[in-house]
Amino acid sequence: MTQRVAKGSKPYSRVSEPSTLLLSCAPHRQTHASLRLERNPLQVSANIGQDEDFEAARKKAESLGAKKVFIEDLRTEFVEDFIWPAVQANAVYEDRYLLGTAVARPCIARRQVEIARREGAQYVSHGATGKGNDQIRFELTCYALYPEVKIIAPWRIPEFYNRFRGRTDLMEYAREHGIPVPVTPRAPWSMDANLMHISYESGILENPKSRAPADLYLMTKNPEDSPNVQDVLEIEFKKGVPVKVTNMNDGISKNTALDVFSYLNEIGGKHGVGRIDIVENRFIGMKSRGIYETPGGTVLLKAHLDIETFTMDKEVRRIKQGLGIKFSELVYNGFWYSPECNFVRHCIAKSQENVEGKVQLSVLKGQVYILGRESPKSLYNEELVSMDVQGDYDPCDASGFIRINAVRLREHHRLQGLSSTKQ
Repeated sequence: MTQRVAKGSKPYSRVSEPSTLLLSCAPHRQTHASLRLERNPLQVSANIGQDEDFEAARKKAESLGAKKVFIEDLRTEFVEDFIWPAVQANAVYEDRYLLGTAVARPCIARRQVEIARREGAQYVSHGATGKGNDQIRFELTCYALYPEVKIIAPWRIPEFYNRFRGRTDLMEYAREHGIPVPVTPRAPWSMDANLMHISYESGILENPKSRAPADLYLMTKNPEDSPNVQDVLEIEFKKGVPVKVTNMNDGISKNTALDVFSYLNEIGGKHGVGRIDIVENRFIGMKSRGIYETPGGTVLLKAHLDIETFTMDKEVRRIKQGLGIKFSELVYNGFWYSPECNFVRHCIAKSQENVEGKVQLSVLKGQVYILGRESPKSLYNEELVSMDVQGDYDPCDASGFIRINAVRLREHHRLQGLSSTKQ
């Protein structure tokens, strides 16, 4: 997740001197090659949990002409400010995608804007393509937090995209200029990694019928090769947020946001949890194929759904489910910092006030199995629901309840019956 600033730059005849340009190459690694085309850049490298040698990234930036390099550790705020709200929302886009890239972009762009303001940058730029969602996510965040900023998107500038038709041209440029990039003939696809997930797209994956190579996955084991012994975890929630995880097998316990999520990634990845291969609808209007690994997020989704249902009123949860879908769409489309998303997040946070308790689950062979739950704020009344104890409930009341609900059905079918007879 690398971002850069260039002082006194005049890229592609769009920026008049003197100026300061913050150039982001966070979305896709092919942008490392395009950075060489800028003059006097300042770089920001954001650590959001990807496996990257940041000292090597610093040296690489300097070798490409960076005059100043910022290394920003955003892992804790990524979890607390972005992943946790997604967990509270049970955020899933189009029923399958847990939004690992979408929640990372506003986190990165927020810091990008902070540094741009501090460094006096009038321009920001990014390396997202002109066909994807990331250009929207970065730019909407920048405009929301820095309204007067100007944005340069190379992949939407004819002088740039006519010279570099795509990743292949940039890879060739990188080879010619000795710029190392992690895309080779052996692994011809694009990868984006952060603490929440790894996504794979493009290249040979663009054919939706083609199976992903077995060696593509980096974050999770193949479930077939994963351990035959389950890990039993207990996850404790307060206000819908996980505050502690304990492995009941060996007693290992984690209780800080970053440690909790990292440990769930470790256990989920070990058992091959969280792999999906989907075709999704991009905001810009086209379908795309993406492969995702989200081990910790998948474990948390299962656990949070369980404790939420256990502690939340039925009708409140029905409304909250709709808010969760809306939240997921807003985040996917890049509107994290919109007034409507802010409103939805506050409503969801309000719904989580009593979502408290512990969930026990097992993780084994790509699956998460709920084993049990407990909560001081549970709405579950064991005596009331028991088949062996009547409790504070009169079964006769059910007769009237059923008859009242049957009125509509009787009338509907009575009229439908008359209509059918006439026909």
